[in-house]
Order: sequence, then structure tokens, then C-alpha cells
Amino acid sequence: MNYWPLLGIALVVIGFALRFNPLLVVVVAALATGLLAGLDLVAVIEALGQAFNDNRYISVTWIILPVIGLLERYGLQQRARGVIESVRGATMGKLLTIYLLFRQLTAALGMKDIGGHPQAVRPLVAPMAEAAAEKSHGTLADEDREKVLAMSAATDNVGLFFGEDIFFAIASILLIQGVFESYGYPLTPLQLSVWAIPTAICAFIIHSWRIRALDRKLGRGRA
Repeated sequence: MNYWPLLGIALVVIGFALRFNPLLVVVVAALATGLLAGLDLVAVIEALGQAFNDNRYISVTWIILPVIGLLERYGLQQRARGVIESVRGATMGKLLTIYLLFRQLTAALGMKDIGGHPQAVRPLVAPMAEAAAEKSHGTLADEDREKVLAMSAATDNVGLFFGEDIFFAIASILLIQGVFESYGYPLTPLQLSVWAIPTAICAFIIHSWRIRALDRKLGRGRA
């Protein structure tokens, strides 16, 4: 058995540890894996091209990311902070709870890509949550600031993860249906989606409590 192709995994780990460009690291690791597996360079490039062509939705990233980068360059985060600072009574807890509800509802309707870390959290949600926290509690320590940013990212994750299963045409629901059917429990995707609603409600309540708990700790200066 040829173990040399596994060197590609080591290249990924080393490249990320040294903080090299992620895209460059992945491409180099893919090329190295293919060559060490005995493929010629043309075959490796063909395999990469076929994978990209079979997953053409990935190309949307190359449109979204430059747009977000330009918006940030011209002050999108500062605008977002300014909006929150001008809203009376705005707090980090209220803002992230509203975003959690929005993320769950849109994911439940199948619009799971309407939010996300690169297109929503980094340019809008995180700076707005940070501005709301500073408006309520004054200048934040670096550790507290990182906790606010982390909570913003976690809110997006929780909203998407527990909201998307309510949408019966999502891949995870179809996977669960297939598993149940293989064990002799024929269920429709709609039945599984309905039973995902109580879990989503519990997730909303629990994470909303976590958000408010962090907001209260920031207020007491013990976050």
C-alpha cells in the first residue's frame, strides 16, 4: 500500500500552521497528493478542473468575496457600527437575539446562504454587536471584544444548524430519511422537518439565554 499520498494532509497542516495563503496551501497539497499517487500533472489538473466544474456553485465565492472586500475597504463596518450607535436602546443581547431569529427563520425557508460568516457576520453582525456592547458597557477589553466576536459567529452557526433541518428539501433531512428507511422506518421528509421544530425552538431559547448571559457579564465587568 502506498502511503506517500497522505503527505498532502501533512502539507495542509503545516501550511495552515505557518499561516500561508489557504488557497495556495490547498492547491499545492492537491497537486502533491495526485503526483505522489502516480498521476501525471495533466491528469491532476484535469481532476481539479472536473471537481470545480461539478461544483460550480463554488465559483460564486469569487464574486461575493471581492464585493465584500470592496465594501469593507470603503467603510462598511464603520457604517454598521454607526447605525447601531444611533439606535436608542440597542444592546448586544437584543441585536444577536434578533439575528438568531432571522437566521433560523430564513434557514427554515431554505434560504441558508442569506447569512454566513464572510457575507454577514464579519462585515455587519460582528461590528454591530461590538458597537452595541461598547455603547452599553463602555470600551471593551481585548478579551471581552473577542468574546463578543465569537458569540456573533456562534449565533450564525446555531441559527443555521438548527433552522435548516426544518426545510424538508435540505440534504441533511434526506440523509436522515435514508438512514431511517434502511432500518425499516419509512418517513417522509415533511415528517422529519416537523419534528425538527421543537429542537430549533429549544436551540433558540438556550442560545438566546447564552447571549443575554454574556451581555450581563460584560455589564458587571466579569466576562
